[in-house]
Amino acid sequence: MPNTKYIFVTGGVTSSLGKGIISASLAKLLQARGKSVTIQKLDPYINVDPGTLNPYEHGECYVTNDGAETDLDLGHYERYLNVPTSQANNVTTGSIYQTVINKEREGAYLGKTVQVIPHITDEIKRRIKLLGETGEYEIVITEIGGTVGDIESLPYIEAVRQLRWEVGVNNFLVIHLTLIPYLKAAGELKTKPTQHSVKALLEYGIQPDVLVCRSDRHIPKDLKKKIALFCNVTSNAVIESLDAESIYDVPLLMMKEELDKVVLRKLKLPVSKEPDMAQWKGFLGILKNPTAEVKIGLVGKYVELQDAYKSIAEAFIHAGVSNECKVNLEMIHSEDINADNVVGKLRRLKGILVAPGFGDRGIDGKIEAVKYARENNIPFLGICLGMQCAVIEFARNVLKLKGAHTTEVDSDTRYPVIDIMEDQKNIKNKGGTMRLGAYPCKLKRGTKAHAVYSKANIEERHRHRYEFNNKFKDKFEKAGMVASGINPDGDLVEMVELKDHPWFIGCQFHPEYKSTVANPHPLFVRFVKAALEKAGKA
Repeated sequence: MPNTKYIFVTGGVTSSLGKGIISASLAKLLQARGKSVTIQKLDPYINVDPGTLNPYEHGECYVTNDGAETDLDLGHYERYLNVPTSQANNVTTGSIYQTVINKEREGAYLGKTVQVIPHITDEIKRRIKLLGETGEYEIVITEIGGTVGDIESLPYIEAVRQLRWEVGVNNFLVIHLTLIPYLKAAGELKTKPTQHSVKALLEYGIQPDVLVCRSDRHIPKDLKKKIALFCNVTSNAVIESLDAESIYDVPLLMMKEELDKVVLRKLKLPVSKEPDMAQWKGFLGILKNPTAEVKIGLVGKYVELQDAYKSIAEAFIHAGVSNECKVNLEMIHSEDINADNVVGKLRRLKGILVAPGFGDRGIDGKIEAVKYARENNIPFLGICLGMQCAVIEFARNVLKLKGAHTTEVDSDTRYPVIDIMEDQKNIKNKGGTMRLGAYPCKLKRGTKAHAVYSKANIEERHRHRYEFNNKFKDKFEKAGMVASGINPDGDLVEMVELKDHPWFIGCQFHPEYKSTVANPHPLFVRFVKAALEKAGKA
């Protein structure tokens, strides 16, 4: 698309100010005005992707349709815009350097000395412009991870400086997100951290066009004027971003501050009709005024970090709104569950989700949680390893296959009901080598899974190495655990469910990745509905 507009979102003062949410909120407002928008994330860490990172390090690893393991901010982008992202939407320093070094090994640089400038910055610019050159988007928003002044992000900042002149000043805009702290002892908001942050950005050759100022209280007009004066921006380009009750409030708060109008004017784009946010407002209305509540437990081993299960938590919010209820999600550490205390830990729950994960830590607690849900007719949803735990529990306690397990944990088990996928057996490198991305799944008619989706053919995103062992499939089905979803290409079991249980489903894929505000995922919607029925509130 000719004259694609490029917006860059940088951060200053401190991390965790919410660049991803501001980027997604602006994108939503521009989309609601009829613009075609996409968002990408530039991550300064040297990992090629977050696929090998422990969730405690960086939160959940989000997976796109094309199999990219990406930053969790891409989940926010999809949830807000209801448009799939791809490999091109997440760029890391590791992937940049890997590409440049591979080119150098191939002799692509004709014997020249390979340097940060121009070779690394050229590759960064190429990646930034990839989405703009597809012809699909009028506006590309690029979020730069970290804060201005970080050593790791300097090449990105330099690449952005260069791009201003390459794409043209009317097609280029920088939004800088900063903090306006309140000093209790002085009894006032302080602008100096923002001034210093903008000064640091100026030292790298970038003048921000818009300042979004995070604060826990209202920023007076005179303070906005002061910030504008000292930071060399127009006073209407100082945007107040107050702490919000929910991340879904932020687009409407930004609309009230006219962030989208300011951006459009500075990009020399027409500001005509107001953004159509009717559906979004309807979603928020139900979110804040539910007619019922239900308690659902998430059993996992990374529960100390809320971002470790971010997409699952957001999918429950979407499904709750769809059912006009509030889901009170209780995080339960699987390592804290055993046969002696499982009743005490789980008896107040009206639904149990056993979360995905890797390795043996906490797996016994997950299996105990599955057993409790199965025996007590508690609505159950198992995702990835959660499904595998359901299979192991059924094998041990219903089929009486003593010691049945996954070969991920016990390679010598007599009953490997979960085994490594055939095409994974000889893989040595861990990064980017799992079964990743969207795969088709055929649902068996007459099953709960088919009723959930109301169609026979679906496509869901995967992230795993181990699978249901088909050698045991007949035994399972005769005993009442049905393989209700099958991958038609490899005959892989994608979904299992119990015949004689009100609502018990396990899925090898990750439905949480596809849940959005506009389209809550049907598995979560029906799971929450089943939990409400269990609570007698449906």
